[in-house]
Amino acid sequence: MVLELAIGFFVLAIIAGVVGQQGIAGLSMRIAKWLVIIFVVLAIISFLL
Repeated sequence: MVLELAIGFFVLAIIAGVVGQQGIAGLSMRIAKWLVIIFVVLAIISFLL
């Protein structure tokens, strides 16, 4: 679920960047980056337990 959201925000950032909305693209990339970090941390915890 977290990874799907991250991919969705990444796609939104790409589309916003192409259209010319740099603020929305930057915010979407920041959200996608944090979601990927959360996904990786949760995946590592899941593998360790």
